[in-house]
Amino acid sequence: MRIRIASLMLFCLAFLSSLSAQVLYDDGPINGTVNAWTINFGYLISDSITFAQTATVGGFDLGVWEYPGDQTLTVDWSITAQPYSGNIYGQGTASVTDTFISVNQYGYDIDKLSAAISGPTLNAGTYWLNIQNAVSKLGDPVFWDENSGVGCTGDNGMGGGCPSEACGGTCIDGQAGIPPESFDILGTASGQTPEPGSFVLFGSGILGVAGIVRRRLRKSN
Repeated sequence: MRIRIASLMLFCLAFLSSLSAQVLYDDGPINGTVNAWTINFGYLISDSITFAQTATVGGFDLGVWEYPGDQTLTVDWSITAQPYSGNIYGQGTASVTDTFISVNQYGYDIDKLSAAISGPTLNAGTYWLNIQNAVSKLGDPVFWDENSGVGCTGDNGMGGGCPSEACGGTCIDGQAGIPPESFDILGTASGQTPEPGSFVLFGSGILGVAGIVRRRLRKSN
């Protein structure tokens, strides 16, 4: 019974944590049809992120192209003040959950990679997410999905003209003018609290489980 109660407490903590998570920045939906850029074999991709208020980063989702049947296991990430460089606010190797979405017209699997990370707390402003050294199950290339971005005018014919991107789009090994990538940043914004309805549901669940535990204890006595 002690083990069950301990497991319940761990579940409660995880549930509360999930309530406080939100999308801090969204660089647009997974496209899967435009283009994609390699994030392994030495290639480093950098894309801008902008926070409207102080926020603690807790994870990210990436759209990727993969060879049929392959799965990404880990990626290296960092958040910096400039593309590839400047102050490093957080970095590490993230294990990812690889979720299949579809097969595109070129025969690639379009997947979503989801990673939970222990990220930095950052003030409002623009930073850069850097992704590299993706490791796949079969050792094949992994490509970060390209989309038309958020608030982009497309003035370079490729989804460029994005207001928040200092290099005119995603930066790839110092090249400018590359369109944005598909990703979002998850975490907790300053002053955020869970919705009241979530607390009600959570409390009801705890009371119900507690009742079950009590009934089982009485039967055992």
